[in-house]
Amino acid sequence: MPARIKDVAKRAGVSVATVSRVINGGKNVSDEAKEAVKNAVDELGYSPNYIARSLVTQKNNMIGVIVPDLTASFFSVILSSIEKETSENNYNILICNIEEDLDKEIKYLNLFKEMRVDGIIVMHEKADDRIINLMNEISIPIIFCSCVVPCVNATAIIINDFKASYDATKYLIDLGHRDIAFIGGDLRDTTSGKDRYDGYRKALEDNGINFNKEYVWFSDYKMKSGYNIMEEIIKSDKAPTAIYAVSDDMAVGALNCILDNGYKVPDDFSIMGFDGGMLIDSVRPKITSMQQPIREMGSIAIKTLLEHIETGSELPSQIVLKHKLIINDSCRKL
Repeated sequence: MPARIKDVAKRAGVSVATVSRVINGGKNVSDEAKEAVKNAVDELGYSPNYIARSLVTQKNNMIGVIVPDLTASFFSVILSSIEKETSENNYNILICNIEEDLDKEIKYLNLFKEMRVDGIIVMHEKADDRIINLMNEISIPIIFCSCVVPCVNATAIIINDFKASYDATKYLIDLGHRDIAFIGGDLRDTTSGKDRYDGYRKALEDNGINFNKEYVWFSDYKMKSGYNIMEEIIKSDKAPTAIYAVSDDMAVGALNCILDNGYKVPDDFSIMGFDGGMLIDSVRPKITSMQQPIREMGSIAIKTLLEHIETGSELPSQIVLKHKLIINDSCRKL
């Protein structure tokens, strides 16, 4: 017969309640009692029944996380930060990679609902009426990390993407660039798509530069897309002097394409990225990028969520973090 919690209590010489507090990371337990319980658990090979425990406590210490693309460097950094915070607070995470598939997102949201997870973190901002309605119906706290889904009543941990994109474009303009190509994301994405595009256009307008639609491309934030779009830019009749990509992955893809075609950065093309993660330091020349506080974004998201779960504190509508220009070697002054 598998060991039961009362067997552990008997072996350790403590009450069942004390064993429960030790197993669940509770407070007000002496070091001696903790040691006795841990020894008894090891000797008996006791494994707590996770489902039964969650039914009793009305908590399962599980956070569901929805990620659009696990291969993107940006999301891997955020996930690392989230995992660290959840682990330190005796929570676990269930990561669901939806690969930009809205049907998958519906499936996983319903799974989280059935599992009664304690909270949900979403890093994907494309949504249809099904997703919006389901998110508003779920009685589980939701936090958007690095994105916003309009019409959903949930906290968003973001930067001012419009201003960050404006500042990135303005930096290139201040270096003397007038022909600036824009490699953007999906305009259905409120922050990383539309806001960054609008920031680029506004910076051009405010500095008396005519908007050229032939310099604008939209894609999926991935390295391969940046490479393919840069190939088209190189083939164009009038090539720009600077490339601004709204993700570091696409910026690196563009850089690789430039080098593969015998051109140089920044001599022939200047490149500006967006995110400012570890990726920009892994290539040569190092890429100048508009940095989001990626690790801080993930850390604040999970801390805010766990504080609400543990204390019932009110969730804010938004927490806006600061962006920062990271100047490296990929942009030159004309």
